[in-house]
Amino acid sequence: MAGINSSSAWLHEHVNDQYVQMAKKEGYRARAAYKLLEIDEKDKLLKLGLWVADLGAAPGSWCQVAMKKVGKNGRVFALDILEMDPIRDVEFVQGDFREEEVLNRFNALLNGRQVDLVICDMAPNMSGNTVTDQARSMYLCELALEFAQEQLKPGGHFLVKVFQGSGFQEYMKAMRETFATVVSRKPKASRDRSSEVYLLGKQKKA
Repeated sequence: MAGINSSSAWLHEHVNDQYVQMAKKEGYRARAAYKLLEIDEKDKLLKLGLWVADLGAAPGSWCQVAMKKVGKNGRVFALDILEMDPIRDVEFVQGDFREEEVLNRFNALLNGRQVDLVICDMAPNMSGNTVTDQARSMYLCELALEFAQEQLKPGGHFLVKVFQGSGFQEYMKAMRETFATVVSRKPKASRDRSSEVYLLGKQKKA
């Protein structure tokens, strides 16, 4: 068995390296770009002219993907507690998503208009304590859902990274109350050993 495990571990790392190499080659800031690209290929979320809010955007690979897809008539608004090097045409607010003042600054960019799509690849700083990390992660997901409930136009979509564990089923239930359909996605670029999945809420209810 040990031989099988070590060879599969090698293969696993090799596959993951492939995304790192591809990101370098294709100019994306992180391998996470391929998660969004794969989900978008399946679900056709990003279209020309859309307004997109990217929560937890740094280092910016999802913004890069979104900006290419929405084109010059679209808008991408990004928010993160971390610094992010500028990306052409992406409007960025640096600050803590949990603070009202930061959210107000972000909302000011939208200038009263609701967005077509909210994407969120946020994760808390991991402490190594599974219970604490799960609670922090779910809290960020809840804030992202609240943001989508307020800032997403009817019929709009919401894509969020969620870690499976305590609170997951309750979160799915809350999403189903807001969206006509909720589906789960596990893109190939998502590490097998990670409990992360992406939940996609389609067609926000009026």
